[in-house]
Amino acid sequence: MADRRLQVFSTVARLLSFTKAADALHMTQPAVTFQIRQLEEHFNTRLFNRTHNRISLTVAGEMVRGYADQIMGLQIEMDDAVSELTGGAGGQLVLGASMTIGQYVVPPLLGQYRTQFPEVALRLFVANTVSVIHMVEDSDIDVGIVEGPVANKNLETEVCWEDELVVVTPIGHPLTEVESLKVTQVLDYPFIVREEGSGTREVITAYLSSQGVDLSDINVTMEFGSPEAIKGAVTAGLGISIMSIATIEKERLLGRLAGVSLDPPIKRPFRIVYQRQKFRSRAIEAFVTFAKTHFLVNADE
Repeated sequence: MADRRLQVFSTVARLLSFTKAADALHMTQPAVTFQIRQLEEHFNTRLFNRTHNRISLTVAGEMVRGYADQIMGLQIEMDDAVSELTGGAGGQLVLGASMTIGQYVVPPLLGQYRTQFPEVALRLFVANTVSVIHMVEDSDIDVGIVEGPVANKNLETEVCWEDELVVVTPIGHPLTEVESLKVTQVLDYPFIVREEGSGTREVITAYLSSQGVDLSDINVTMEFGSPEAIKGAVTAGLGISIMSIATIEKERLLGRLAGVSLDPPIKRPFRIVYQRQKFRSRAIEAFVTFAKTHFLVNADE
C-alpha cells in the first residue's frame, strides 16, 4: 500500500545500486530509474549523487530515507494489527534457505505452512549459508534457515533441528562394510566436497580438525556447488563424500547410494535466522513458531 516510489527509493538507498535494487525488486533498471526520477521531481531536489558509476545519498536523500523507513514500518505494523484483529496472518513472507535445507527440508515445511496460512504470499531463495546470512543482514529476506554457524550478533538465531552428516558412497563400496567408521579411513579414497561458503563444508572442516585431520589431508578430486551434483558424481563412482542424511533419503530407498555414520558422528544444528531489531510481522512470527514445531515433531517421529 505504501507509495511504490518510496519502496523503490528505500531499496536503492540501502543497496546504493540501481542494478542491485532492480534485481531485488524484480524490476528492470529503467523502471527503477523512472521511479526515482519521479520522486525527485516530486520533491524538486536530487536524492542521490551520481558520480563515476557510484551513487550516494544527498542530504535530502538521507532525510527522505528516514521518513520512508518509518512509513513502510508503520504499514507493516498496520497490516499486522489488522491481521491479528481478524485472526489471520497475511502479507508476504520472503524466506531464504541454504542448499541442503532449501532443496530437501523446507519444501514439505512450506507445503504444511501454506495449508495453515493460505493468505500469506511465500517466496523462497536458495543459496549457500553465507549468501543467506547476507540476505538477512541486508533485509532482502525476512527469515533464513541455515546449517552453518552465524557470527553476526545483530541477528537472532534459534536452533530448530539437529542434522547428521554421513559418509556417502556407491552401493557395494568397501566403507559400507566397516562397523565403526573413523574419518581417517576416508583418506584412502577420492573425495568430493562442497564449495567455499557452504555450511556443510564448514561443518566438515571443523569436524576434521577435531579429529586431528586437515581438509588438505583428504584426496579432494572434485568440488561442486550443489548436493545433487555431488550425488551424481558419487553414483557414477567418481568418489565419496560427506553429506546430510536428509539429502540421500530417496537414493537409499532406491538402492543407489549408501550412507555410513562416522564414529564419533557429525551432528549440526539447523538455525532459523532473522534480524534482532527489525519489526517482525505476524506472518514472520507465525512462521518461526510453525517451523520450530514442525522440526520438533519430525525429530520425534
